[in-house]
Amino acid sequence: MDGSKRNSQEADHTPAAATTARDWRTPFELLALGAVWGGSFLFMRVAAPAFGPYALVELRLALGALVLLPFLWLARAQFPLRLWPRLAAIGIINSALPFLLFAWAAQRAPAAIGAICNAMTVLFAALVAFVVFGEKIGMRRAIALVTGFVGVVVLATAKVSGLSVGPAVLAGATAALLYGVGLNLVKRYMVGLPPAASAAVTLGCSAVLLLPLALTHWPAGPVPALAWAAAVGLGVLCTGLAFIYFYRLIHRIGAARTSTVTYLIPLFGALFAWWLLDEPVTGTMLLAGGLILGSVAISQRAN
Repeated sequence: MDGSKRNSQEADHTPAAATTARDWRTPFELLALGAVWGGSFLFMRVAAPAFGPYALVELRLALGALVLLPFLWLARAQFPLRLWPRLAAIGIINSALPFLLFAWAAQRAPAAIGAICNAMTVLFAALVAFVVFGEKIGMRRAIALVTGFVGVVVLATAKVSGLSVGPAVLAGATAALLYGVGLNLVKRYMVGLPPAASAAVTLGCSAVLLLPLALTHWPAGPVPALAWAAAVGLGVLCTGLAFIYFYRLIHRIGAARTSTVTYLIPLFGALFAWWLLDEPVTGTMLLAGGLILGSVAISQRAN
């Protein structure tokens, strides 16, 4: 943008701006998306002990890809075979590995731990953009990063029912770092590709690559019906349908406003775990969550 009056007027009259100005539904839709993604940590907490991380993530990837497959079919001409290796690599970084780490953490710590760590994605994305791609970070965002990392350290020192959650926090923070790397790769190497169709490719390729590990680590005994329901909900609702909803929100209200869902995920994750699983929410967890979410707020104000 050149800052001219004409361009400013044009921007103010775009469909997205007009819709945002009058659309009272947007806060409720953001709440719904935050609830769905917050619920994903509840589903992982229920299903991971029965399935283990490999089988659970295989189901999540495969079901999510199946939901998004129609979008890929409609846009198949935009996905020549030469693009698939790159998309597969992005899928491993942005989907398979973070999903595995969060599922592993869900076996060892309350659902709120993973949900709080997930909020670090925004900060890690800024850090990767600065370190790897040379983007400016600014003083405000640097302060946000330090504050967020302090929050992770506080969370790692927490104890729930006398047990340390440090390993689960490390896994969740690493998953958020991978998400941050993945966001930068998507921003630079998937420009112009339909988002839902691209997600179908990345999830599908990840499912194929993970399949051997999932088969060799498939549960030996019968899996309870509740765990199956949680796994299906994780793949269909929290992955496939949520991606569609997420991209439609971006199209309608813009990426900046849609990204505010980051604040809601840990809140819903902790609420669902407390309400439905009777998991405690300790003072240390609240302090860490406040530091991390506060750092995300500072970071986004710096945009």
